Amino acid sequence: MAEAQHEVPETRVLAIASHVTSGYVGNTMATFCMQVLGCEVSAIHTVNYSNHVGYKRVKGRKSTSEEIAELYDGLKDAGLNKFDVMLSGYCPSAAIVEEVGRIARERKFQSTTCPGSFFWVLDPVMGDNGRIYVAEDTVPAYRSLLRDADLILPNQFEAELLSEVKIHDLATMNQAITKLHQAHRVPNVLITSIRLPPTQVSTPTTASEDQSTSAKLSVIGSTATSDMKPRLFRITVPALPVFFSGTGDMFAAILVARLRQAAQEADVLNKPNWRSDDDVAGPDLPLAKAVEKVLASMQAILKDTAQHYESTIRKYDSETELNEGTGEDAENDKYVERHLRLTRAAEVRVVRNAKALLNPPDLDSFKAHAVNVESDVEQESR
Repeated sequence: MAEAQHEVPETRVLAIASHVTSGYVGNTMATFCMQVLGCEVSAIHTVNYSNHVGYKRVKGRKSTSEEIAELYDGLKDAGLNKFDVMLSGYCPSAAIVEEVGRIARERKFQSTTCPGSFFWVLDPVMGDNGRIYVAEDTVPAYRSLLRDADLILPNQFEAELLSEVKIHDLATMNQAITKLHQAHRVPNVLITSIRLPPTQVSTPTTASEDQSTSAKLSVIGSTATSDMKPRLFRITVPALPVFFSGTGDMFAAILVARLRQAAQEADVLNKPNWRSDDDVAGPDLPLAKAVEKVLASMQAILKDTAQHYESTIRKYDSETELNEGTGEDAENDKYVERHLRLTRAAEVRVVRNAKALLNPPDLDSFKAHAVNVESDVEQESR
């Protein structure tokens, strides 16, 4: 256990994202994951809520860009702004997106004489499944920051918004990533929550799993070559039947630590954008090696959470059969109580599964594979 904790090099992280008093989303999730893996984390919150909005009952407020600037200026005044990595997540307004960009650019400018000494991971949280859930003007605000980010972590919908390419197969996925590399000069791109047809390089997780019928989610990433051409890799995992809030925050946080580790092992921490030489193939990139560990940890944590959730459903339904009320008010009360109970049960059990963060289980089942766009597209068309 102790040895696993020291695999990640000492890392000072500035995390700018949302915060909840109860539960695990935003900085509440990210700070715990990174600290377990040995990172020193300074957190600035873009919102302060009692709990995540999935409960449909929430108190608290959004931060202003001035408040975020004041907190960062306080760190500067105390000499506490020497960070190796900045991880930025949910920003509720374009003004906050712009302030986050100002902070990142300042840190990048201060590190220009020491390549690789500051790395910005930008998670452009804007929406999912075709729906934007931030103000519309945040989209161009995020797009204006892409050139300064070292790594971006959009989901499929967000990648479409940023690249202005509609993604429906591997060919268009390649077009989107290529545009992000070449037009926006993003050196590292990782697109999450992708639902595309399976290919021969889909990652199996168990020998007995029915690969043809089970739902899948893919992660496709790339580190650009020196001439900004993509080097694609793909990892595909089973999709669990329950929606969990905070999984994107968990993914980004674990990735920060594991990418530092992989970059150190590849001896690229002192190179701009932690970029490997051009002869390194996609599946061998530090980014790919890091994602393997991220997904192995997450799959174990989410499987345990799903089992807990299903157990809670069974227990709740057996209890309510013995306590049936009558009338419209009683039905409404039962609906609200059930929703709140099950939403609580779906909180990611990351604390109970800290060991899976330190020692990703079943790692061989999450190997990255190269994406051969032409052959894989041909397979999709059959």
